[in-house]
Amino acid sequence: MKKINLFFTIVGLLTLIGCQKQTTTNNEAQKETKPNIIFVYLDDLGYGDFSANGAKGFTTPNIDYLANNGVNFSNGYASSATCTPSRYAALTGAYPWRNNLRILPGTAPLIIDTKQPTVPKMLRTAGYSTAIIGKWHLGLGSADKDWNEHISPGPNEVGFDYSYIMAATQDRVPTVYIEDGDVVNLDKNDPIQIDYKKKFEGEPNAIDNPEMLTMKWHHGHNQAVVNGIPRIGYMKGGKAALWSDVDMADHFLAKVKTYITEKSKEDKPFFLTYTMQQPHVPRTPHPRFVGKSGKGPRGDVILEADWCVGELLKTIREAGIEENTMIIFSSDNGPVLNDGYYDDAVELLGNHNPSGGLRGGKYSLYDAGAHVPFITYWKGKIKGGKSDALVSQLDLFNSLASLVGSEERTEDSKDVLPALLGESKEGRTSIILEATTRTSYRKGDFVLIPAYKGNKINKKVNIELGNNNKVQLFNLKDDPSQQNDIAAQNPELVKELMEEFTQKRGNFNNTQELILK
Repeated sequence: MKKINLFFTIVGLLTLIGCQKQTTTNNEAQKETKPNIIFVYLDDLGYGDFSANGAKGFTTPNIDYLANNGVNFSNGYASSATCTPSRYAALTGAYPWRNNLRILPGTAPLIIDTKQPTVPKMLRTAGYSTAIIGKWHLGLGSADKDWNEHISPGPNEVGFDYSYIMAATQDRVPTVYIEDGDVVNLDKNDPIQIDYKKKFEGEPNAIDNPEMLTMKWHHGHNQAVVNGIPRIGYMKGGKAALWSDVDMADHFLAKVKTYITEKSKEDKPFFLTYTMQQPHVPRTPHPRFVGKSGKGPRGDVILEADWCVGELLKTIREAGIEENTMIIFSSDNGPVLNDGYYDDAVELLGNHNPSGGLRGGKYSLYDAGAHVPFITYWKGKIKGGKSDALVSQLDLFNSLASLVGSEERTEDSKDVLPALLGESKEGRTSIILEATTRTSYRKGDFVLIPAYKGNKINKKVNIELGNNNKVQLFNLKDDPSQQNDIAAQNPELVKELMEEFTQKRGNFNNTQELILK
């Protein structure tokens, strides 16, 4: 009898072990098909602003690690040459020019419809926890919101379970952090007031109180003074809630580390959008990085951002999830040097070319406006290498939907998942690019820039906007710096591309003059 009982006991144990092993295998298989996804999104980082893409005078070992061990795209694009439109496109998979989107003030209401499909909504439906930590700049609440009460709708209402953000940009008020719709450390006895048109009586401002400034403004940034830095917009109150500029990178990084550490212990995967402020103005590197690049504050904050990427990698390794985590690294638009402050960005540039030899930069319809760093990394899944596949942040929606088995899709996004995983060199065939609501059309190696009314040069930032009195055509493969306009030599191609472009683009708003000949 004892032998029989022993036999059944052994059989039972083996069965249990087999079931546990099968369950573990099933869980691992599920995790393999639904990895954690981290979208690292920098602000104004140019295509040539890290050493793997040719940066000169400083090195970025951690961004280089992603580039050299993942797919480094030579034809990766934001949707736009400015931040708000690009962020909208990346999170919604929809072209921003459809809604005539522009850079928002800090007081703007939410511009994403709460009923609209978004990447975090789609992933949450697919079983993901979702979070955004860092810059937002897509509007919050209503136009007449009270900063001293819960602010809604915002990131939490468009798909993020958790949000820890700044409302707009580091150079705009309000200069406070907002967690899940509430201002962090707010003292209700010192209420926040914000106005973008009228200064508050008795409050210092950059024009009247230059003695308070620790940073000299270049253009436009001459209103409220916070931490010695002149800002866009006026602000009163909220003293206990004000952020520390030099600690901002560390502050957001600490939140990122905590989120990853906590979520790695859960069974469900997570989607984290980590939106850094670097190298946007005002460039306020922590003292650890001051002077380290030899390129002034702009170079220093790029090194600071690179360090943050290294800390991110260290965190996912310590959590044991690197082999089950896909990282997407990019920037919201191309580079800009003097953009509101004097900080020696031009004087100390040397032989460094932030755009990587491309023409234009932030605000420009030329290629460097929206042609940005674009890297995908997933240890053990993505082999290192370069790719010339045409991909866009617009494509995150449909591509990630395909990755996680979701059936949701948007019209403007394309499924380029094989390219993102390094399995194919084929991406999308064409894209409409945008700069301050004006658009161009890239198809294959060619880009068509229509003629618009407006200045050719933005004198404030000394960047060519790409606005001329004639249509321009460039072959970006043969002429990446766009020095040779070949429109006159290719009238049939111009006509073909213009017809495709106008069919896809639809009606132009009345601030634009489209020349069809």
